[in-house]
Parts: sequence; C-alpha cells; structure tokens
Amino acid sequence: MDHPVPLSGYRQGMSHPHPELKAAPPLAEGGLRVIALGGLGEIGRNMTVFEHAGKLLIVDCGVLFPEETQPGVDVILPDFTSIRDRLDDIVAVVLTHGHEDHIGGVPYLLRERSDIPVVGSKLTLAFLEAKLKEHGIRPRTVRVREGDRRGFGPFDCEFVAVNHSIPDSLAVAIRTRAGMVLHTGDFKMDQFPLDDRITDLRAFARLGEEGVDLFLTDSTNAEVPGFTTSERELNPAIEQVMRTAPRRVIVSSFASHVHRIQQILDAAHQHGRKVAFVGRSMVRNMGIARDLGYLKVPSGLVVSTKELEKLPDHKITLVCTGSQGEPMAALSRMANRDHVIRIGKGDTVLLASSLIPGNENAIYRVINGLTRWGAHVVHKGNAKVHVSGHASAGELVYCYNIVKPRNVMPVHGEWRHLRANADLAIRTGVDPERVVIAEDGVVVDLVDGRASITGKVPAGNVYVDGMEVGGATEASLKDRLTLAAEGVVTVVAIVDADTGALAEAPDFLARGFVHDDTTFEPVVPVIEKTLATAAEEGVGDARQLEQLVARAVANWAFRTHRRKPLIIPVIIDA
Repeated sequence: MDHPVPLSGYRQGMSHPHPELKAAPPLAEGGLRVIALGGLGEIGRNMTVFEHAGKLLIVDCGVLFPEETQPGVDVILPDFTSIRDRLDDIVAVVLTHGHEDHIGGVPYLLRERSDIPVVGSKLTLAFLEAKLKEHGIRPRTVRVREGDRRGFGPFDCEFVAVNHSIPDSLAVAIRTRAGMVLHTGDFKMDQFPLDDRITDLRAFARLGEEGVDLFLTDSTNAEVPGFTTSERELNPAIEQVMRTAPRRVIVSSFASHVHRIQQILDAAHQHGRKVAFVGRSMVRNMGIARDLGYLKVPSGLVVSTKELEKLPDHKITLVCTGSQGEPMAALSRMANRDHVIRIGKGDTVLLASSLIPGNENAIYRVINGLTRWGAHVVHKGNAKVHVSGHASAGELVYCYNIVKPRNVMPVHGEWRHLRANADLAIRTGVDPERVVIAEDGVVVDLVDGRASITGKVPAGNVYVDGMEVGGATEASLKDRLTLAAEGVVTVVAIVDADTGALAEAPDFLARGFVHDDTTFEPVVPVIEKTLATAAEEGVGDARQLEQLVARAVANWAFRTHRRKPLIIPVIIDA
C-alpha cells in the first residue's frame, strides 16, 4: 500500500498526553487501567502494567540499551516506583517473547519479589531461566503455548501465535470485566516463515468478533509501506557471502535471533564451512535453542574456536554478538584490535541485524574499524542481509480491519512510529477520539468501553551501572559527558578565615583541559575579587565559597577558552 498521508483533522481528535498531567485519581469501579513503564517513545525496555479489581498484571519487562550520551551505563530499566508498594498485588508477569528488550528487566523485578509467577512460551522461559541463574534467582514459571487460556487473578489470558524474529512469540488477549485487551507483542505476518509458524490471524478475527475493547499494536514499522519481506528472501544474499568469501566469514547478530542463525548454519554447511559461536550470550542462547529443538544443527557443523585453528580460512565461519556496536561485544573488540580473533585482509564480516535508532554512530564506527583492517563488511545498506521482525503498514491495516477494535493504543516505538500507527487505525475507521497516544508513565483507563488518559505516574530512566542499580542519575551522566568533552579543573584555594582573602596563590589541577604553566594566571584575580565580594557580604561558609569560586572559574573558562570544564573547588581555611 502507499505510505499513509497523516490527516490533520484526525490528529487533532486523538487522545494524547499533555505535559501538565497530574497524578491519576483512583481507578473507577470496574475499570481497567493500563500504564506503560517503558516502550513508548523509545525502542526498548517494554513493560506494560494492567490494573483491575485491585490486582496487577505485567506484560513484558525489558531493558533499553544506552546511547553515547549515557557513558558508563550498561542497561536502562523501567521505573518500578509506581508499583513498588504494590508488589504483592502482582498476579503474574506475562512475557510475549525472549528478546532482551522484553525480558532483560525481569531479574531486577524479581529481586524485589522473587515469587511472582513468570508466564511465557518454552523458548522464552528457557532464555529467561538461563539469565536468572546468573543472578542467583530461581523463578516460579508457568509455561504456555498458543491456544492456551489461563487465569491470573481477575485477568483471563489467552495466548495467540505470532510470527517475529525469534521463535515462540505470543500475543495475549486479556479478558476482564472491564473489557478485552489484545496486546500483539512484537509481530509481523511472514507468510513463509522459516519455522512454518505464522501469525494466527484466524484467532485475531475470532477475538475481533467477540469484541476487542482495546488494541495494543506494535508500531515499529508503521511508517514503512506495504508488507515486511519474508525471512526466506535473505537466503540468496547469505548464500552468496558463504560461496564467494575468500577467507573467513564473521557473522554478527543478536544472540537471540534463532531464525537468522539457522540461515547462517544452513548456508555454511552447504559450502563446507565449519561454524563456531563466539561470546557468552551467543554460546548460551544457541545451546539452549539447539537443545530444545528450535535450532537444527547438522552433525559436526559447530565446533569450538580452538578446533577452527586447524582449518584453512576459507572453511571458517564465526558467529558473534555486537551488531549494534556495543563496546564490550565481540565484534567491537575485533574492530578495536582488542580480541583474540584478529580481523585481516580478505575476511568478510556480515552484519545480519538492523540498525536500532540511536546506535547508528556506534555501528558505523565498528564498520570503519573492521574495514581499516582489510575486512569486506556486508550490511543492510549494501546487501539484502536483514529483514525486520515487525509488521509494516499494510500488515497493521490488515489487523485493524479484521479485529475492528473499539479503542487503540499504539505501543513499541518512538513518537513518529506511534503517530504513524495511530493514523493507520483512524484510516481504517477507528474513531479518532478512541485512539490514545501515550508515553511512558501516562495512565490510560478503560471505563464503560472507552479508553482515555487520566493522569501519569513516575517513569524515568533507571540506570544499571556495573553492580549499581539506580545510582547513576541524569546529573551524574551530565558530569561524565562534561569530563569526556570538556575536561576537569580542580581549584585548591587556601583562604584566611579572618579576612576572607587568599592566603597564597591557588593551585590548579587540570585533566582534559589544554593548559600550560601560565594558563590559569589570569583567573587568580577573578578568584580574589569573588572572595572579596563574599567577605563584604558576610559569606564565610566553605560550601558557599566553593560554589561562588566554581561559578567564577567556569565563567572565566568559557569567556577565555570557550570551554565548559567540570570545576571542582576546594576551599581550605588557613
């Protein structure tokens, strides 16, 4: 289909958040409350909380990966503040599939209450249990599959098969006395999937006939016209790489992308190459997928990296992580010459994943690094080696037409994706007043068959920095960026307690700020004047003096050097 043209009149009718939203009032009797604590206005950390009859049901609990503006951060979690005093009311966490942006936050939630039932399909729970083992947590799991229907408190959940870029993905229909919600999870409508498991549109239609009161739909590809390409259409490009590469083939992919790894294994086997998995998460997940039968591995194909040393280069394929430019992943370390695998002339690197928004610079930096060492890099920009795991506009319209929802809430996407998805819903006949565009923390209540925004709850970023959860803040990240870009200047001033004047010339310790022995001489009179003014005004507290000196030195640094270093003042009484 053609790319939809936004209809301004419809846009004005949409229900959308307002910056002045206040705390939400208590939920109306018999109503259903929906709060996304992640996944709206961003790609990642998907988590949606449903409240009904005094109980909470959570769908997904993922992580968001940091951008370059968040140095030192490992992952970003949803904010549990709004549910922390209601942990005992949580009846279950339902996981739609096993990607990190949907399951990565579960260990941190279970740290707060370890016996919350975790519901998911076989592969999803296997990936999660391996992750939880590293955290020392033994979860209480409930395995489900498509067609199952289970009750969790006042929530009656039915699970529906959907096709995505990982096996065993599920949509979930949540029935309550307030109405039925259909949450698609991440999905697409590949008609020729590698595992022959298609999205169950018959179930979507049946649920639509019963009456879907609120439809939560994957928005990631809502701006993309038509239908998402089938995974099978990648086979020729992957096969060509395996056939024509003169030396080693290094493939980088998500550690959970079982379908893509299967294609790599099949092509490598066809051309007589052996395969080794590189990276802890890749080895772990592919081992799980193979043991459960989701990954078909021909006998003798997969070997250890040590065994590869005995083979000629043109018989070698390595499968590793790092397709998003993550600094500690195997591929980034190869590009930086910080890995036992040394990239050389004639090697071919295949990036078999998409570019997640915000990661472009990091990915291109890795591509440039690999190219520098002589590798030929094959990626989405120059070959057909990746297709999306998300439904494009044509598929979304198809779903709206068969489900016929009464209310729509686009999920999983940045603002442009949510807007585009909302426009699609309206074009299929959904009342613009019943299309709710929310963002993280916005409260949406379904009462008497109508969805509307009623308030907000806290939903900030919670940073995981090493072993510390929530320790890093926006302010500390700003300081880290300042340190990286502008440097730091420590000013040590000994001040006469009686006069408030300098007892001797201050010392300046600078790092990352270009200077010589005379650089800071002009700022000494500035500090003297600042201290004199403070003395006249009766300011003698060391902390206040430090703030005044820091401000004065910062202003001088910007005026004189057009730099904004982090200033650390130290005032010592003489």
